[in-house]
Amino acid sequence: MTTDLTPEEYAAFQELATRAFNAARSGDTAELGSFLDAGMPANLTNEKGDTLLMLASYHGHADATRLLLEKGADPERRNYRGQTPLQGAAFKGEMEIATLLLDHGAAVDGAGEDGRTALMMAAMFDRVAMIDLFVERGADIHRAAVDGVTAKGAAEKMGAEKAVERLRALEAGGSSAG
Repeated sequence: MTTDLTPEEYAAFQELATRAFNAARSGDTAELGSFLDAGMPANLTNEKGDTLLMLASYHGHADATRLLLEKGADPERRNYRGQTPLQGAAFKGEMEIATLLLDHGAAVDGAGEDGRTALMMAAMFDRVAMIDLFVERGADIHRAAVDGVTAKGAAEKMGAEKAVERLRALEAGGSSAG
């Protein structure tokens, strides 16, 4: 508990936490593993509510993401903006990361207060293979965000033509193979 620490101990803790977040951000699996093995919580969050997992997955570090998941990091833990690691993977187009997160319990239709799902993010950025992954894992293509926009509507707004075409095919009962 940080309230029980002396100012010197708290400064040392902050330095270690900063190093851990940097290791997650840069994909330094060895250093990250040493922090976790020494007892650092796998769900440690920074001032934005980003977990070590959010940072590792957002920056495309599959090995660090895998390590954190194996050490108990929560793939559903949202940052203070309501974003999940799966949404970050969709935004960045990280298929391997998205698959790891789903394999470790990330909710395919998980959303923050705005109702936006990872499928909607993938659609916005024309990531057809990721759309297929999410649909294969059970994503609801008809689900709408709070503003009423579906994945297809989000793709249309962004001019993501391949995503619009794919989602239309899925709506018409097309297979998820592309």
